[in-house]
Amino acid sequence: MADGEGDPGVFTATALPGDPRLLPTVTNAFLGTRVFRAILHAAGVYSGAAGDTHRADVPSPLGLRMAAPGAPSPAESFTLDTWTGTFSHTIQSPGYTATHQLYAHHSLVHLMAFSITIRRLDGSTHPVTIQLQSLFMPQSQDLDLTPGPDFQGAHYIYGQTLVPEVEGGPRPAVHMLWTPIPQSLTLGGEERERCWEFLTAVAGSEEEAKRSYSAGMSLLAAGSLLRSHLRAWAALRRGCSVELDGPLALRQALHGCLYYLLSAIPPRDSPGVPFHGISPGGLSNGTRGEDYWGHVFWDQDTWMFPNILLLYPEAARAILHYRIRTLEGARRNAQEQGYEGAKFPWESAATGREVCPEEIYGAQEIHVTGDVLMAFEQYYCTTQDQKLFREDGGWELVEAVAQYWCSRMVWSEEEQLYHIRGVMPPDEYHSQVDNSAYTNAVAQRSLNFATDMARDLLLPVPEEWEDRARKIKVPFDEERKYHPEYDGYSPGEPVKQADVVLLGFPLMHPMSAEVRRNDLEMYEPVTDPAGPAMTWSMFAVGWLELKELQRARSQLEKCFSNITEPFKVWVENSDGSGAVNFLTGMGGFLQVILFGFTGFRITRSGLLFDPALPEDITKLKVCSVSYLGNKLKVTITREEIRVAVTETSQDPPASPLEAVLESGQRFPLWEGQSVSFPTEPGWIQRSPS
Repeated sequence: MADGEGDPGVFTATALPGDPRLLPTVTNAFLGTRVFRAILHAAGVYSGAAGDTHRADVPSPLGLRMAAPGAPSPAESFTLDTWTGTFSHTIQSPGYTATHQLYAHHSLVHLMAFSITIRRLDGSTHPVTIQLQSLFMPQSQDLDLTPGPDFQGAHYIYGQTLVPEVEGGPRPAVHMLWTPIPQSLTLGGEERERCWEFLTAVAGSEEEAKRSYSAGMSLLAAGSLLRSHLRAWAALRRGCSVELDGPLALRQALHGCLYYLLSAIPPRDSPGVPFHGISPGGLSNGTRGEDYWGHVFWDQDTWMFPNILLLYPEAARAILHYRIRTLEGARRNAQEQGYEGAKFPWESAATGREVCPEEIYGAQEIHVTGDVLMAFEQYYCTTQDQKLFREDGGWELVEAVAQYWCSRMVWSEEEQLYHIRGVMPPDEYHSQVDNSAYTNAVAQRSLNFATDMARDLLLPVPEEWEDRARKIKVPFDEERKYHPEYDGYSPGEPVKQADVVLLGFPLMHPMSAEVRRNDLEMYEPVTDPAGPAMTWSMFAVGWLELKELQRARSQLEKCFSNITEPFKVWVENSDGSGAVNFLTGMGGFLQVILFGFTGFRITRSGLLFDPALPEDITKLKVCSVSYLGNKLKVTITREEIRVAVTETSQDPPASPLEAVLESGQRFPLWEGQSVSFPTEPGWIQRSPS
């Protein structure tokens, strides 16, 4: 699909947005930059202590821009191709075209590369020169950099961050090799076409930087560097393919979200490379003062993770490993606040210690600890991977979170229930409240999961886990039949963002359809229209659940005021403020498609489905739903659901599956076969045979 005309996955423009923050990003699991920017970031490389810790700016040789000297305003175009994971800038002159193509190599994560190609269009024989304008300087405000000896023709600098995240802690190292870049390139008079290629390798050690640069040079010599990236990226896109028949704008938004979110996750063959989490603005952003300094929030676990889990559980596992690796920091956070167990930070960087610049959030927005555990629960229900819990530290994290919630609760003699007091709910317009409905419901879910997990692992279950889960207060107004946001909430009070509506999804807190509707009706009109982008997606999912298709579609439509042209970069708030390349909003949008339109719900007993397609969407195809070691291709129309098992894992062996409809019909799902049945509610479960 090279042709951008009408292709929903190719975004082409003849001019760049006026705000450079809205330029597209090219990113892989370890490196990221915004196009035409003189800095890049490396995963896990933060500088600054505690609340000042931010992604360290690494000088980038990739941020150059072509210019055609003497050409009277040549035609220019700029293209982000989400099918190839590349960005290109083309200058079209009467006698030639010059194309600058840039990418972060998807499988060789320490490499970024660009090429400049000049191609003659006529029979002329005069030389053609293109200037390369660059702001690159091999120095940084965050790194103490020293030049080293050249290596295989590349320049070399190395150094460490200036200030550790915690006193006496490590200062991450950066080693960078790059192909020297001339000020101009010339196509000789006798040449028809020529391509120049340039590599940048960045790693945490000299050995890894040199190994990556050498690997890149070998592929270049064989003419296959770009091809190896395209192959790896195409395999990822194929494995995570989501397609719908509907309006072009919706399909473009879908492909934009998939491009930016999939760029952030580790490639299939990198189990040895530690993953450093996903921040709201992604790896390309997060300099001091922008995009929350590159910190990791609940945005990763609640908003992005479910999509990644459904399409690519190996990458979801890497995200959980980031939380396991930062468990010791979370234990310290709990201890410092006088509690037991582990309290995950509101803002996390490399250590798991709280790095939020403002104390109130770290002290009060404690629901994040339950959000982290919910990601572990969803992963376990989807994969039944006990190794993560038995051998890789997952159980220690589950246990520590349960201990934290028990120590954070107090018994109310008056109500004969446990309370959690003095918190900030997801709705950040309120603080120091008691019994936030969302916080208490997620704490209850943490304790229920810890109990279930202990039983599965044949471990003793502390009595207090079950007792507190049973007796924690989740505020409910019996008269109005809705969940007040916290003790003392008055109906009509403004709310910043999705909060109580999250009880229905993703928490699946038990409630009737009437209560679910009342919560949506109560909070939709009082939620700030200028609030963060992910909010409307959760109202959309709620209305889809209740089969209110028009109301769902109008909530989804609100997301479009956060999507900027021409490269579909999301902004956190519709006025353009907040984080850019806002992956949190994209994660919410994808959940509408992957969980709202399908009705997928991850439970202990099965993967539920109950599709609901708005009027302007006639078909949805998810090519690779992962469930219990099986890859399922699911196609949904208004009339029919078709499911095919396309792949099964051998190690560990996949569980045989069946689809069961609410009407009682059962359909065995065998590899290589496809079954179809009427579009009605049901579930996919392990086959009893």
